[in-house]
Amino acid sequence: MAKTALVDWYDTPRWYDLVFEPGTRREGSFLVALARRHGRGEPRRVLEPACGSGRLVVDLARRGLAVEGFDLNERMLDAARAKLARRGLEAELRRGDMARVPAGPAVDLAHCLVSTFKYLLDERSARAHLAGVARRLAPGGVYVLGLHLTNYRREGSQVERWVVERGGAKVVCVTRTMQADRRKRSEAVRARLKVRSRGREHAQETNWTFRTYSVREVLELVRSRPELELVATYDFHHDATTPRPIDDGRDDVVLVLKKRGAHKR
Repeated sequence: MAKTALVDWYDTPRWYDLVFEPGTRREGSFLVALARRHGRGEPRRVLEPACGSGRLVVDLARRGLAVEGFDLNERMLDAARAKLARRGLEAELRRGDMARVPAGPAVDLAHCLVSTFKYLLDERSARAHLAGVARRLAPGGVYVLGLHLTNYRREGSQVERWVVERGGAKVVCVTRTMQADRRKRSEAVRARLKVRSRGREHAQETNWTFRTYSVREVLELVRSRPELELVATYDFHHDATTPRPIDDGRDDVVLVLKKRGAHKR
């Protein structure tokens, strides 16, 4: 049995990508469709906070959009740059913190889909992030923000499992979210990867803490940023034709936040 090493999965972009890559094209189409439906029409410039290994950077650049991304992890940024270079694509990538969104040109679309927003562990940081994204959006532009919601009445931990095989490698990912602490607004999360590649196996584990959000807490946060209007909500099926109410009991939500103000093309 492979010994489990404590390794940040953001430091192993190859295995991280194997877990999340299968949904990339669908997510890219979803983002473009939401920008057309709720924003300024056909998007031209895109911003991705916490862009990671660049799977969506590459997908949207391939569609002809001008893409900018930032992330704190240099290994992920290096992986993203390598992907772009292999495909002959360009995007602006830099190191940056979600709580301090870098200045730059106005964008039509910003997005952060896979609960990364929940790494911002206090209200001040969360509000600063939304304010920073709002400053970068052109009037009428949209921020598509996805996160898992917390049901404080649920007891015990929640488990998700993925098995992905590609290019001679197999990754089994098991993510366990522990019972939330309502008073602290936090939940512990553990991801374990079992990797088999080239006849060798290893196991790795990452542990982190997320800030929790109930439906009420999400709506209160959005209302704290009057420059942004919540215009639609969806789920993690990423189907732009099927909006769903935020309070329908599901565990995930995708918010479409629109920058207030008139806009022109």
